[in-house]
Amino acid sequence: MTDQTPEQPSDSSAEQSAPLPVAATSDGEAPRRGYAVIQDYLKTLDASPGVYRMLDSESRVLYVGKARNLRARVSNYSRPGNSARIERMIALTTRMMFLTTRTETEALLLEQNLIKQLKPKYNVLLRDDKSFPSILVAKDHAFAQLKKHRGARKQKGSYFGPFAGAGAVNRTLNQLQKAFLLRDCSNAMFESRTRPCLQYQIKRCSAPCTGEISEEEYGLAVRDAERFLSGRSTKIQEELAAEMMKASEAMEFERAAALRDRIKALTQVQSSQGINPRGVAEADIIGLHMEGGQACVQVFFIRANQNWGNQDFYPRVDADMSPAEVMEAFLGQFYDNKEPPRQLILSDAIENTDLMEEALSGKAERKVEILVPLRGEKTELVAGAVRNARESLARRMAESATQIKLLKGLAEAFGLKAPPQRIEVYDNSHIQGTNAVGGMIVAGPEGFMKNAYRKFNIKGDDLVPGDDFGMMKEVLNRRFSRLKKEDPDRSKGQWPDLLLIDGGAGQVSAVAEIMAEHGVEDIPMVGVAKGVDRDHGKEEFHRLGENAFALQRNDPVLYFVQRMRDEAHRFAIGTHRAKRAKAVGATPLDDVPGVGAGRKRALLRHFGSAKAVSRADLLDLKAVDGISSALAETIYDFFHEKG
Repeated sequence: MTDQTPEQPSDSSAEQSAPLPVAATSDGEAPRRGYAVIQDYLKTLDASPGVYRMLDSESRVLYVGKARNLRARVSNYSRPGNSARIERMIALTTRMMFLTTRTETEALLLEQNLIKQLKPKYNVLLRDDKSFPSILVAKDHAFAQLKKHRGARKQKGSYFGPFAGAGAVNRTLNQLQKAFLLRDCSNAMFESRTRPCLQYQIKRCSAPCTGEISEEEYGLAVRDAERFLSGRSTKIQEELAAEMMKASEAMEFERAAALRDRIKALTQVQSSQGINPRGVAEADIIGLHMEGGQACVQVFFIRANQNWGNQDFYPRVDADMSPAEVMEAFLGQFYDNKEPPRQLILSDAIENTDLMEEALSGKAERKVEILVPLRGEKTELVAGAVRNARESLARRMAESATQIKLLKGLAEAFGLKAPPQRIEVYDNSHIQGTNAVGGMIVAGPEGFMKNAYRKFNIKGDDLVPGDDFGMMKEVLNRRFSRLKKEDPDRSKGQWPDLLLIDGGAGQVSAVAEIMAEHGVEDIPMVGVAKGVDRDHGKEEFHRLGENAFALQRNDPVLYFVQRMRDEAHRFAIGTHRAKRAKAVGATPLDDVPGVGAGRKRALLRHFGSAKAVSRADLLDLKAVDGISSALAETIYDFFHEKG
């Protein structure tokens, strides 16, 4: 992408920003804005496709849009007659920027990318965007592992998903383990087993780690699990039923009972999925409901003719936006970092169906079809999605009303100038100073904002183990250093209106020191101490330079603070446990140069433990399959130099 003035069109994408006056003139006049600015830009534009941005006097992006013809599209803003929302946006516009593209499809993709990156005030914005979990049959080992996966698909194996959430994956994994007895343990744990684990005892694993099942038999179970996840469940159940009858006739009653249990488990998976459409093999069912200036989009994930769960989303909209505009913006942003299925079945048509199909098909490298059904099974599926969206939005609106009332009560209780829109709550977790982590959770008018949560690995080498004051100082120092760098003018909504600290006067003083060092003294902070007998309901609140105070035990604001404090504690504890578990699973072999996962398995298989490897002599190390003489010397030197 190259810089380009409006007078020099290019075949490639190029940014244009005409040198129009946006600042105050020398005689103190206000900056040019609104229709006059837009009309000046029209003189420089041609009919190229591209993306345009509208900016205010502080260079904040107000709106990002795409156009098949930039001149024609921008001309719509150059005269009155738009909606109230657009009129407000035009009145604030002092400058525009343009990016020309080769095709309108490129413009569509670029538009959605910029909206997600810049979060303009006047665009539809998908705020709850996230990745979704899948089931992975990992095949980097002779005995495949069944597990949950989230993120980039880099590991060798078969992926099935997406599922709507971790709960849907866990339920399916639980039943699949009962049905197919596939292992879920890590490769390191597999290699270290000398006898079957509890999973084998409760009939959820066939214990390939100790040779209770042959590699060939286990492979057949893996194949059946993949067939089931691919939608060929009826065929599998017919085959299992025939095998069960044969086993029963041959008086192999134990095998017949095992096959019966497998069929039962498969039936439970199907029944727990609820909707299992016959005529829809692979699709996302997307229903939209708008009410009171808010919107809810409900997405059902249908894969292999099975329902793999549903998820609701609440894009930021305005009351005058049309369903078509909201749906198109949702599709562009939702599939920006996800692979679309073969069909998108929508409740509301979008304006640029062919354009969106072309963009998504290019992304998926196969045909993606967008449908708005009028009859049949697909219509029933969409109606179900819309009904869920309507009910979800009603619940959210009721919860938001309660949340706003609580925020007003919080402002009154803590003497704030206005109800806080962003509350950050901090807590630390450690065991005698080891594996120390800090956790930050965020709450606001819409409840807990989980996509804004942050964890901090405590790095201070000079900290005394268990020094909570020092840990809190490190966390807050890192948090506000980053804030000042990423959002120096506080225009992105990342700065808190209130800090809640787990602790008393000492913790508040420690935080105040950090804030003063960063020159931030306008954000109120409150320490939440357990109070007498460390009992719920007896919390004491501490503010800098003021006496501690308490709230009535039955005050809803007190319960609200308790929920936020408990959520911060839960998040910090969970992060700490994950870090500790990772440390427990680590071995000294992880630090030996040249020893990857395969060679580590070979060493553990040969010697039985990392400790035995560290004590082995050079000749024994050279005797291990896959360990060269040079690597054996590296391993030997590593442990003996350290010792």
